[in-house]
Amino acid sequence: MSGKHPIISVTGSSGAGTTSVRRTFDDIFRREGINAAFVAGDGFHRHNREEMLEAIAEEEAKGNRDFSHFGEKANLLNELESVFKSYGDMGTGRSRHYIHDEHEALKFSTQVGTFTEWEDLPFGTDLLVYEGLHGAVVSENVDIAKLADLKIGVVPVLNLEWIQKIHRDKAVRGYSTDAVTDMILRRLPDYVKYICPQFTQTDINFQRVPIVDTSNPFVARWIPTPDESMIVVRFKQPSGIDFSYLLSMIHDSFMSRANSIVIPGSKQDLAMQLILTPLILKLMERKRRTFF
Repeated sequence: MSGKHPIISVTGSSGAGTTSVRRTFDDIFRREGINAAFVAGDGFHRHNREEMLEAIAEEEAKGNRDFSHFGEKANLLNELESVFKSYGDMGTGRSRHYIHDEHEALKFSTQVGTFTEWEDLPFGTDLLVYEGLHGAVVSENVDIAKLADLKIGVVPVLNLEWIQKIHRDKAVRGYSTDAVTDMILRRLPDYVKYICPQFTQTDINFQRVPIVDTSNPFVARWIPTPDESMIVVRFKQPSGIDFSYLLSMIHDSFMSRANSIVIPGSKQDLAMQLILTPLILKLMERKRRTFF
């Protein structure tokens, strides 16, 4: 953790909705005049798309059916930890981008499924925002959680997460349902070992819960809409959170536990704005006091 160079980590599995949190941060930073550096977790995958397919085949030949992007072996977690340390110490670091689609390939003048070259983060930024799979991971080799000043988990209930992933991968990446199902099964052991434990490390979790039937995610024709969902917001340290204010500002919300508030799914962006803005401003005030 660093007073001079704060780090915000947004963690969640593929298809969980971390991108919506990134948009909320963009709005807050623009409104508050904050200059942020962004790091995407998939830039720290160890293999590009073709290499990953080869690595999966090699692992399967050894009898390992569970090799996945969720696991430590398929990622450069030591390098990610180094970026957090470097930014916390000096406000610098190096990152790269993974190219997901043709639009990004055109923007970065490279091929889909590959990485850009490593490059320095912009100089003079106010804080760093990480978005990806491993923003609060703790293992025998790394402890990334301790390096982030604010850790946010984005955690749909599992069936909803699968529905979102199946629909996204079929629509955007052209995968079949069987291919996505195979990927889900391959990732399950690493999901349990590396993804789930992070949500005990996070300071705030936003968990989307559908209020329609999602009992068989593999045949669901539609993703539940925000109006068909509720969001459970859990605070690790609820002291200092003005729940009365949140309840008054977010209609139809209620407390489910002393550290949790439940809000309509359509109010997620409003809730994030209300909850995260003061926490971000607190980080910026701490930064200001550290320098002066």
